[in-house]
Amino acid sequence: MGDTTIIKVDSAHSPRGAMGQVHLASGATTSMRMWREQPPGDPEPEVAREYETVGYVIAGRAELRSEGQVVVLEAGDSWVVPKGAVHAYAILEPFTAVEATHPPAQVHDRDQPASA
Repeated sequence: MGDTTIIKVDSAHSPRGAMGQVHLASGATTSMRMWREQPPGDPEPEVAREYETVGYVIAGRAELRSEGQVVVLEAGDSWVVPKGAVHAYAILEPFTAVEATHPPAQVHDRDQPASA
């Protein structure tokens, strides 16, 4: 029989990451995080991550640039950034979204802020 442990995470008490993310539940192969009311601003520096990201916009608007594509993300939209894809986000309106990453972004320093 495999692991049957259920984990509950109260986001009010979740750790925060260096980029403003709130770390939510994390399993052995996938983790979740939330970007809560991120303020508008200039585009973040481009970065390529060693994990796949799948996200869902709860509120606000952002622009995702990746490999020559530009996509505007709005409430109700979901997106995928493949592992290793060079990408950057620009927040256009206060932005709240939830993302799942595989493997977990916060493990082994995979989720360090991009250098400007």
